[in-house]
Amino acid sequence: MLRITIIGGGPGGYTAAFAAAKRGASVTLIEAESLGGTCLNWGCIPTKTIKTSADAILLGKRFESLGLEQPTNFSINMKTVVNRKDSVINILRSGLEKKCSALKIKLIAGKASLLNENTVEVKLNDNTNTKIESDFIIIATGSRNLELKNFAFDQKNILSSDDMLNLESVPKRLCIVGGGVIGCEMAFIYAAFGSKVTIIEAQDRLLPLASVDLELSKLLQREAKKSGINVIVKQSVQSYEQNENGLKVTIKAIDNDNTTELESDTVLISVGRIPQTQGLNLEQVGVSTDERGWIKVNDYLESSIKNIYAIGDVLGPTKIMLAHVAAAEGLCVIKNIFGETEKMDYSVVPSAIFTMPEIGTVGITEQEAKAKGLEVKTTSVLMRELGKAHALGELPGLVKLVAETKTGRLLGANISGAYATELIAELTLALKMRASVKDIAQTIHAHPTLSEGIFEAALSLSEEI
Repeated sequence: MLRITIIGGGPGGYTAAFAAAKRGASVTLIEAESLGGTCLNWGCIPTKTIKTSADAILLGKRFESLGLEQPTNFSINMKTVVNRKDSVINILRSGLEKKCSALKIKLIAGKASLLNENTVEVKLNDNTNTKIESDFIIIATGSRNLELKNFAFDQKNILSSDDMLNLESVPKRLCIVGGGVIGCEMAFIYAAFGSKVTIIEAQDRLLPLASVDLELSKLLQREAKKSGINVIVKQSVQSYEQNENGLKVTIKAIDNDNTTELESDTVLISVGRIPQTQGLNLEQVGVSTDERGWIKVNDYLESSIKNIYAIGDVLGPTKIMLAHVAAAEGLCVIKNIFGETEKMDYSVVPSAIFTMPEIGTVGITEQEAKAKGLEVKTTSVLMRELGKAHALGELPGLVKLVAETKTGRLLGANISGAYATELIAELTLALKMRASVKDIAQTIHAHPTLSEGIFEAALSLSEEI
C-alpha cells in the first residue's frame, strides 16, 4: 500500500487526499490551522458569504421599483453577518472532516517540517512531536498576505483581507491599497455596507490582470464610481500617521514625485501573496525554490527532489493561484504517483471575480491575442440588450468573445454582469472542446436567459468569419 503524506489541508491538499484514498493509498493529511485552507476559512467561501449580505442590501434599495412597499433604509449588523459566515465555514469544514473519516484519511493538526524525502516531522498542537514515514510527500501549504513596508498589519488600523472578515463594525472611511481581485471585491462589499471607499492602485486600471479585458476594467471602474467608490490609479502608498481624525495616508504618483494625502479610518492592504513555506526546511532537504521562495516543479508537479510534489498557491504566480487550479493539480499529482504520466494542463482555466457586477474570464483576451500576433475577431454584446437582464434589473455588463479569424475557433471570453461567474462555464467547456463560435451559435439557448448574450455574441462573430 502506498503511503502518501500531504502537508496542507486546502483545496489542493484535501482533493489530493480524497483521490489518493479512493485509490487505496494510506493517506496522512497535515494541517497547521483549519481544514479547508485559505479558500474555506479566509478566502473564497467567507467573502462570498459576506457578499450575499451586500447583495441583499442593494436589492433592498430597489424594493420600491420592484413593487415592494417596505422600508429601504437597511442597516448592517456585522455581528450577524460574521456569525453567519462562521456558520457556513463550520458546516463545510465539518463535511470535509466527515469525508476524511469515511475515506480513512488520518488527519493531524500541527506544523510540519521535512526531515528528508520520505520523512515528515510534525509539531503537534500540544507541543509534542511525531514523525511520519511515507513513499510520497505533497506540499500544499499555500500562501499568505503580503505586508507593505510602513504598513504592518495590526488588526486595528492596518488590516489584511483575513482581518476584513471579522470586523465588528463597518468602517466609515475605508482605504484599500491594491485594485486587484480581492481589493475590488472588498471595495464593492463595504461600499454596499455604507463605507466611503477609496481604492489606490499602482497600475493604470482596476483588475490589471492579463486575463481581464481592458473593456471590462473600464466598465468596472464606471460601476465603482456609480457605487460611490473613489478609484485612484497610478499611485502608491508611502506612509500613514494617526491623528485625532483617524489615519492620514500619504500617496505618491508612480510617474512623478507628487504626493497627496487622504484621510481614512481603516486601511486594507491587498497587494499580493507570499509563499507559506516557513519552517518546512525546504533548503535543507534540497527542494528548489525561486528567488521569491515559490517552489519550483516540473510539468508533472514534481519538485527537485524525487517523490516530493507541490501544488496550489505555493507554486506562485508563474502558475495560476486559484482554488480550482490547486484541486486540479492535486488530481494530476495523484495520477502521476499511481504510475500515470500526466502533465498539468493550464491552457483552459476559468476565473471568477465577485465584484458588482461579477466577472468571468477564460482563455485569452483581445489584448493578449494581438500581443501574440494572432489574427482574431472580437465582438461584444451588452447585457442591457437582453430581456432577462431588464427583467432582473441587472443591466450593467457585457459578453465579449475572441475567435480565430481563419477557423472561427473560440480563443477567449470575458463576461461582466449578473451571474457572469456561472455563465463562464459554458465557454470554458467550449474552449476545452476546441469549439468554434459557429458551434456555439448553432446551439439553441433558452429564452429568456442571460446566456443568450453568449449566443448573440457567437452568432455575430460566426456571421463575420
